[in-house]
Amino acid sequence: MPRPRKHRCCRFFNADRVYKPQGVPIRGIGLSELTLDQFEAMRLCDVENLDQDEAGRRMGVSRGTIQRLLYSGRRQVVEAILNMNALIINLHESETEDVGMHPHAGKCRCRRQNE
Repeated sequence: MPRPRKHRCCRFFNADRVYKPQGVPIRGIGLSELTLDQFEAMRLCDVENLDQDEAGRRMGVSRGTIQRLLYSGRRQVVEAILNMNALIINLHESETEDVGMHPHAGKCRCRRQNE
């Protein structure tokens, strides 16, 4: 039985986002899905220029988890560009409960503050 996933603090992301090649109908191309935690790890490390340790502290996970999220997220983005696929960043309500993420605004330093 796998170990349960840790609670991950992610920045508020209120809607699905789709990025696709211009001028190509979405029904004619493949889809690549980027999870919210992959997106958040890339945002912290690549946009805010945090090291993996600090990004892990902000998300409430280990440095190794951040490293794995960066690897898989960057791979998804590059494959979507190379294969001319649509890149979908989404968060379904069921994902929020399954992986312990909560959408909220601002920087997160919490561990399930509502509990």
